[in-house]
Amino acid sequence: MIVFDRRILTHFDFLQPLFILPIIVLSYVLVSEANAVLANKQLVYFGVGGLAFMFFFLLPIRRLEWLIPALYWVNILLLLSVDIFGVSKLGARRWLEIPFVHFTIQPSEIMKPAFLLMLAYLIKKRPPGENGYNLKEFFRLSFYIILPFVLIMKEPDLGTALVLLLVGYAVLFVIGVDKKIWISIAVIIGVSAPILYENLHDYQKKRITDFLSEKPSYHVQQSIIAIGSGGLKGKPKDEATQTHFKFLPIATSDFIFAYNIERFGFYGALGLLGTYGLLIFHLLSLNYMLKKDYFTQVVTTGIAVLIFIYVGVNISMTIGYAPVVGVPLPFFSYGGSSFITFMVLFGILQNLLTFRFDFTRNFIKIK
Repeated sequence: MIVFDRRILTHFDFLQPLFILPIIVLSYVLVSEANAVLANKQLVYFGVGGLAFMFFFLLPIRRLEWLIPALYWVNILLLLSVDIFGVSKLGARRWLEIPFVHFTIQPSEIMKPAFLLMLAYLIKKRPPGENGYNLKEFFRLSFYIILPFVLIMKEPDLGTALVLLLVGYAVLFVIGVDKKIWISIAVIIGVSAPILYENLHDYQKKRITDFLSEKPSYHVQQSIIAIGSGGLKGKPKDEATQTHFKFLPIATSDFIFAYNIERFGFYGALGLLGTYGLLIFHLLSLNYMLKKDYFTQVVTTGIAVLIFIYVGVNISMTIGYAPVVGVPLPFFSYGGSSFITFMVLFGILQNLLTFRFDFTRNFIKIK
């Protein structure tokens, strides 16, 4: 007879799905209104994402920690192989084609959970001292942060590369690093900024130029018009002309925030941002409960920072305050890669939270 262990209900974090599910439901409503075909595909992504969540939730991660370095280096090899065997789309070589089935995978997306797990593994093995990490330990950890950053930037995918870089160093900031190191980094970045700009690709410079110009690009102009037309309460489905007449570009993914405001107005935007804010605040607040569990702290902080960056960049570019870089809204923008990646991340996090007190038994007993 199979008996369910009730301890899973005691330690499972029910606030996470409470914040995430409304975002997913609202996303599906908007996508289905804009494009029924994409909505059906999104249902498939929901199913795959749910299976991915359950797989990593049930996986005995803490007992398999020793495999994490191998997982990290396999992903590094995948990133290296993109330069040799990669498939080009829209001028960028970011995908690998799976033989015989003609599906493609994006190693930079797979790298995100492997990257966070590797940081968690390294920090657990050598936790910071009272004053945080010294220069030697900082350089050691920086190697594992900068390596995937360089490989992803070469594809080129500067947006994803910068996200990983910021997440990695944000995690170190929360875990603890000597203050003098952060001051030195700020000075170095300020001095080297012109050199970094000159080494950008032409299309990346164009995005920055468009952002700094007095007149925003066509995409941003249409996004601002959609946002302004929504007013306080938004418009009925049939009157959302910016989206349904195809003036608003990529309305179901990159600019879905503008579409959300066109449909549901300022109140819709406030509700969405409030839900994201509560989710991020909740994740960061878990660090006080986790205390010296550095492994879970790294994963929790990394996911919270990842969501914050994605939301901040996406909304900023939608309203003209950041260059258009194609960063999706977590659980909200249409697409499989981002959705499944975040479901994997939350599956890992729920696993670490739920089974943090007893790692030797499964949550199901067979009698």
